Amino acid sequence: MSPLTILRIEKLKTFGNVAGSDDHVTRNRETPNADPTKNNRRLIGTEDSRSLEEIVKEKISTLPHRPRKDAVLCTEMFLSASPLYFRPHDPSQSGHWSDERMQQWASASRDWLLENYGSLCVRAELHLDESTPHIHAYIVPLNDKTGRVSHDAMFGGRGGQGRKKLSLLQDSYAEALAPLGIERGVKGSKATHTKVKEYYQAVNSEPFTAVWENYQLAPTPFESARTYIARIQQHENFQAINHQLADRAFMLERLSRAEQRAFYSSKQRQRLEKRVQLLESQTQQLRDLPLEDVAWELGLHHDLERWKGHGHIINIDGSKFYDFSPEQQKGGGGAIDLVMHVNNCNFRQAIAWLHDRFGEAGAEKAAIAHARKATALIIQTEPRPQFQLPVENQAHWPAVERYLTQNRGIPQDFVQLLHSKGLVYADEQQNAVFVMRNLDLQPNGAFLRGTRREVGAAAVAELNFGGENNTFKGYQKGTTRRNGWFHFHWGGQRDATVEKVVLLKSPIDAISFAMLEYQVRGDVPPKRTLYMAVDSPNSLPVEQLRQIPNVQVAFDPDQAGEVAARALMELLPQAKRLKCKAVDWNQQLLDYGRQLRQQHQQQQHEEDDLSL
Repeated sequence: MSPLTILRIEKLKTFGNVAGSDDHVTRNRETPNADPTKNNRRLIGTEDSRSLEEIVKEKISTLPHRPRKDAVLCTEMFLSASPLYFRPHDPSQSGHWSDERMQQWASASRDWLLENYGSLCVRAELHLDESTPHIHAYIVPLNDKTGRVSHDAMFGGRGGQGRKKLSLLQDSYAEALAPLGIERGVKGSKATHTKVKEYYQAVNSEPFTAVWENYQLAPTPFESARTYIARIQQHENFQAINHQLADRAFMLERLSRAEQRAFYSSKQRQRLEKRVQLLESQTQQLRDLPLEDVAWELGLHHDLERWKGHGHIINIDGSKFYDFSPEQQKGGGGAIDLVMHVNNCNFRQAIAWLHDRFGEAGAEKAAIAHARKATALIIQTEPRPQFQLPVENQAHWPAVERYLTQNRGIPQDFVQLLHSKGLVYADEQQNAVFVMRNLDLQPNGAFLRGTRREVGAAAVAELNFGGENNTFKGYQKGTTRRNGWFHFHWGGQRDATVEKVVLLKSPIDAISFAMLEYQVRGDVPPKRTLYMAVDSPNSLPVEQLRQIPNVQVAFDPDQAGEVAARALMELLPQAKRLKCKAVDWNQQLLDYGRQLRQQHQQQQHEEDDLSL
């Protein structure tokens, strides 16, 4: 039996469909059957970092006519081959394949896409994180003759003409892969992706024979068993079903690996418990030297519950001592203090004496205990430094407000709302001060973002994005970073329980994300939502956030953001990863605002043309 080609097409009729498919294919949306340890590859469109929706819109904008309401805006094409090609020795080994065979197939498929569709194929993604390699290609079906998008003209519509075009398309792809030993499936087959899904569901609920009867694949009269098996194996349903069953086996394998990880986690927990016991034992060893042993080494003798000698009458009570002799009458605590008192020496001499009598380990124990006692005394007596917010300068607020609205694209009414609540203001250096608070809403820090520029006002107006000449970016001195965050609640009832938390890297990103949600939805969040700037997993309020069912991690899509997101999601198993399409959420907010302005200008031009 030879491996067969697999080709399917899907119509994307709305930009929402395009964006949704893009999120799935680029793994911005969680995909349960995908292996996160494997990286996918972009075969076509590597030079364009924009979202698929933006690319398709630009492509369509070159046409003289706008798409009809029911038009297909983009065609998604799925390309693959039966598992037999990728793993000829054992097709059932889901998730494994020959890299050489995969490279040859991917190269041939890419060349076929470029040869047949050229620049109309705006993107092709090679997926290697599922059971069998496959490609998702996106083609914008432009029709130069009509000046419109037309899926039917390129791929055919319903009826005989559409089936003919699709059959020719299957022939063309099979011809491109023929040098690799991959053949076309049976012509005229009625198998569809929907039927394959139906079969895949039925495999888990109905007897195998009943399922095949539903597909009318029973043996014909006088057909031999060998002929029947050969016919079934060549049937397109059989190949597609093999592909789906391989996916199922792959998911079962991942489930098994997850169970193994849980087992190893349990073992790791047991090892940690032993480690804790060891540390507790070491803590016992780090306690101070017994004062009775030190007094004995000092040459004192025990008489009537007192340690006497050299003019001393010392009472020892645990780690404390008191000298009742008329000449001394002094108390203290710890081995080092006792040695300094009896030998009338300094700290360094006391350490040397302890080393001579108790060895290095004994001297270290005494020194650690002495340091702990001194530390405890400082903590009890020294007043804690109180954080002071930067002094507000109201005269600089208009400049800071312009920076946030014009350079950062944040709506003015929301900037004013944050300002009225005391969450952002201007200081004497014209920094934007983002107030950080603990979860009890007490200020304990501030993040500063400089807004002053060294260029003229005219040059500032020409810049699309601010920040190149800002004077400062960082935390106010004295900020408590482990227990302080820039955060705000939005949506739902004010006294409602928080149902959703979004974690971002900076205050401006937190505000930008909230504004993107607001502008796309057109209303405030229906549920009480907490937006929080957390620049490190070290400052995460884990215990409080574990109670929140919906936690979204929206760090930047760069390497540092990925590392921080993975560390954070290990602490919060219910958290889900969100990735922005731009370098950060503020840039995405700026891009979104620019698109809205362009659409508004285009609509205005069209209205002006109609009025003429």
